[in-house]
Amino acid sequence: MRTWGPTTMLEIRGLRVRFGSFDALSGVSLDVRHGEIVVLLGANGAGKSTLFRAISGLHPAVGGAIRLEGEDITSWTAHRLVAAGIAHAPEGKHLFPEASVTKNLRLGAYVQRKAPDVVRQTMDEVFELFPALRDKEHDAAGTLSGGQQQMLAIGRALMARPRLLLLDEPSLGLAPLVVEEVFESILRINQGGTSVLLAEQNAHAALKVAHRGYVMEEGRVVLEGDQDDLMGNEEVRRAYIGV
Repeated sequence: MRTWGPTTMLEIRGLRVRFGSFDALSGVSLDVRHGEIVVLLGANGAGKSTLFRAISGLHPAVGGAIRLEGEDITSWTAHRLVAAGIAHAPEGKHLFPEASVTKNLRLGAYVQRKAPDVVRQTMDEVFELFPALRDKEHDAAGTLSGGQQQMLAIGRALMARPRLLLLDEPSLGLAPLVVEEVFESILRINQGGTSVLLAEQNAHAALKVAHRGYVMEEGRVVLEGDQDDLMGNEEVRRAYIGV
C-alpha cells in the first residue's frame, strides 16, 4: 500500500466523481512528487479533464481524497486552491478574447493583486519564457495565433506563481514546431522548480519531457510507469504513439 510521503506534492487516493448516475472517475489514485513532470495519457473521454477539474475544485468529489503536501484539500474551493499554489491551464485556453495579452495575464495574478511588484516581476518572467507575448502585449488575445494563445493560457496560470501547474492538452491543434516550443517551455517551467501534471494525447512529445506517467481509460488509471517503462510498453506505443 502507498503511504503519504514528504517528497510528494500531490496525492490522490480513490477519487470518485459522478455526473448524475454516471461515474466519471472511478477510484483514481496517483502521485506527483516535488520537481516532477507527470503525464496523464488517455483518449478523449478517459476522464483527464474531469480529474483536473476535480483537483482544481471545479467538480466535487463523491469519494476518495486529494492531498497537497499531506493536507486534505478535497473540499477546498477553487480560489483557495489557487492561493495554496495550484494553477490550472484548461483545455481550450478559455482566454478573454477582447482583452489584451497584459490584461489576460493580470487576471491570472488575482491572488497576487496586493503585491504589484510581484505581479510585474512575474509578468516579466512570463515574457522571458514566451518572447512572442511581449511583442503582442497590447494586442487582443483573440487576434493571436493558436500557438500564442496557448502560451498566453500557460502564462496566465503562471501569474499565480504556482507550485503545481496543471496543463490540460497544451499541444491540442498546434503545428509540430509550435508543439516543440510549448514542450520546451514546460521543461523550463519545471526546471524553475514548479511541479507539473500534464494531460496529453500527444504521448510521444509528452513522454520526452515527463519523469513518470499514468494511462487513463474510462475514468480509471489502468497503467503507470516511468518514462522508459511507458515508452517501451507495446500497448502504449500502439495506442498513443502510433508505432
